[in-house]
Amino acid sequence: MSLIGGIRPPIAVLSALLLTLAAITALVLGRVDDAGVPKAVLNSQQHFAEDGAIALRASIDESVKDVTRSAALFSAGQPVSGDAVLDKLGSTYEKWMGTAVVEVRSGKLVAARGETVPLTSMDLSTLSGEDGLAPRMVRLKNGEVRLLSFGLLTWPGKPQLLLVASRNLKFPGISLGQFRSIAVVDAGGTILSSDGIAEPESARNSIDRKDITDSRKQLKDFAEQAARRAKQDPRSSKEPGSGGYQGVSGSLLGGKLLGDRSVAGYATLAAAEPGETTTATGLGLSVVAMVKVTEESGGTQSPVFGLAAGAALLVVGALAVAVLLGTVQRPLIRLFLESRRLTRGDLTRPVTVPGYGEAHRIGGALERLRRQLLGESAEATGAAERPRGARRVGTRALLAICAVLLLAWAAPLMLLFNRADNTAEIPRQLVNDQRERTDTLSDRVRRALNEGDADLQSVASLIGDKTAPDAMEPVLERTYNENKRYRSLYVVDSSGEIKTREGKDPKVIRQNRVSDKPLRLLGRGGKEPVVVAVAEIPGRNGDRLIGEFRPEFFNALLTRPGLGVVRLVDDQNKVIAGNTGFLAFQSLPDQHLTDLVEASAQRLGKKPRPNGVLYRENGLRIAAAAPFSGSGSAESLHWSVVSWEPVDRLAIPEFDTQNRTVLAGLLGAAAAVACLGWLHIVVARPLRSLADRAEALAGGDRKTVLFPQHHDEVGAVTRSLELIRQQLQDQRKQQPRRTPPPRPSAPRQDPPEPYTPPSHPDPYPPQQYPPQQYTRN
Repeated sequence: MSLIGGIRPPIAVLSALLLTLAAITALVLGRVDDAGVPKAVLNSQQHFAEDGAIALRASIDESVKDVTRSAALFSAGQPVSGDAVLDKLGSTYEKWMGTAVVEVRSGKLVAARGETVPLTSMDLSTLSGEDGLAPRMVRLKNGEVRLLSFGLLTWPGKPQLLLVASRNLKFPGISLGQFRSIAVVDAGGTILSSDGIAEPESARNSIDRKDITDSRKQLKDFAEQAARRAKQDPRSSKEPGSGGYQGVSGSLLGGKLLGDRSVAGYATLAAAEPGETTTATGLGLSVVAMVKVTEESGGTQSPVFGLAAGAALLVVGALAVAVLLGTVQRPLIRLFLESRRLTRGDLTRPVTVPGYGEAHRIGGALERLRRQLLGESAEATGAAERPRGARRVGTRALLAICAVLLLAWAAPLMLLFNRADNTAEIPRQLVNDQRERTDTLSDRVRRALNEGDADLQSVASLIGDKTAPDAMEPVLERTYNENKRYRSLYVVDSSGEIKTREGKDPKVIRQNRVSDKPLRLLGRGGKEPVVVAVAEIPGRNGDRLIGEFRPEFFNALLTRPGLGVVRLVDDQNKVIAGNTGFLAFQSLPDQHLTDLVEASAQRLGKKPRPNGVLYRENGLRIAAAAPFSGSGSAESLHWSVVSWEPVDRLAIPEFDTQNRTVLAGLLGAAAAVACLGWLHIVVARPLRSLADRAEALAGGDRKTVLFPQHHDEVGAVTRSLELIRQQLQDQRKQQPRRTPPPRPSAPRQDPPEPYTPPSHPDPYPPQQYPPQQYTRN
């Protein structure tokens, strides 16, 4: 018998699948998740740490790039004093704790601003070596860490100067909310900087002091665990196919304190694209974000449901398999044995005819053929008897009954049981995380716009009134290549006429190029928003440097895993950027989101506040909105970042249970459809065709050859019927043919006597043959 063509393999596979599914259903649906902290909360902390790592990496890389670019731009112009360099740098950028200019050869301090740059903690002689100007971290005497960035100031005939900028490792614009702390950790697990945990001296009582001490201890433990896990390969740190953050990231579960449990997320500093390296990624830093959440004890359901569902599947499956064995497999096996008995010549015993469907028809045809092999004619055995009543139930109907039995178990699991409705309990921490992450993302977009405006202001001030138009091209080319945020850079006069350009053709028409606003949004009514930054060039009679931002730059900023759909909207609540497909200047898809953005834009005190809310109408979803809030020219745009995510996509116990229940039902339905469809193809359909051919053979059709299509039970019965057909043909040939009786002859009349010729001998006398030579045997 063929392994895939017989009747036994589909039934055996169906039995094995149902047994396996019953065990999985009892174990998975009956599992009580007693972890206390939903996985969605842990995932949210991981995403929060990833946001912090992205913000810190971008801040470090931008800071280092600003120092080197500023030094290159100063070196391209006329020689200036160290104080002039630091004054211009400080008026353009406000990001460094301290700056200094040092003479390289002698080590003499030429100028300094801000806090004292820790030059004594570094060896100036190493600057001339390979990667001598690479940024480096220096620990101060008070334990704080500073990151030093370097740039060379070189003019012909002047001593070479070293521009040094010092900054801390604090996170720029990270919204921590309540009960959260964040830290920067080196490769050894040492905390370099932290925010969110108060000093023990600020505690009001012993309970607060113990809480602060325990929190610091827990954060230190998390930092050591994160440093150990950061050493693994990023591809092995996540589940296969999860994608997302390019570095190593994950979540950690800590201990309990006063009914709260500490959870944390960690992430290494990684580049935006796989395989890329930046200055920040080479420092070996990681970010750890810790928060205290209220632990919920107990599971979402009782294990009785899983056990009952598994037991019900065993009962239903046993009933379906019993129907298949008793009404499909056993009659077909009996037909196979009876047909083989007839081919061996055992004709004394009548054929046992099955009771239903095609098997009954084939069994009746075999009985008629048995009688014909004994000598009866096809007419004497009678016509084929048509089944009536229950005997008309065929194999297809039996398979349909089994399918109904199995789907009666699977359909309620897919549609009815364990459904998480709008009353499902959603952890408050998820709403807080959505709000704080949206606020962090809003601040990052605002800082990116401010950085772009500051870059243009720096380049415009360095161009000044002494740079010829031909000399502007190298400056614009350098700025364009170093900044991926611009699609076009160009210098225009007071009338808007372009003097020199780098990049793509401008989208801003001539009359809109000149403006006193540093940042503007143009292109309303078009297919693409145009964000423009303008910086006036001093001493050039109204000449301006204009930079047009790439739309992809903002879309890339808004791409964050775990935030759902993210949109950047203008002051009229029109969409201008997003992490998924959108139409420029379209409205938000829901009035609730529009109301949320407008409510967030209302000032509470000195500045607006981000808001987060859980909507239970038209499906559960978490939404948050955060307006631009902070200093810089971008604040005047009054833009906001809004995000929303359906709750059913999160790893919440209620929805996990629903998904597992639906999956069990889908697996049961798939097993039933696959195995019963297999049976219909290899058994039911060929058996129906065989019944017609068997009845035709029993009715006297001896010419049609019965050829088996498969080497299985149906094929074996077909081969037996073919042998019976051949035996009936041979039997017919061996029967003697009857000669017809002679016809009565008319009375003979004597003809007239013919003319008698003269007698002479006949040369050909007639021959006489014996009568037996005319007899046919």
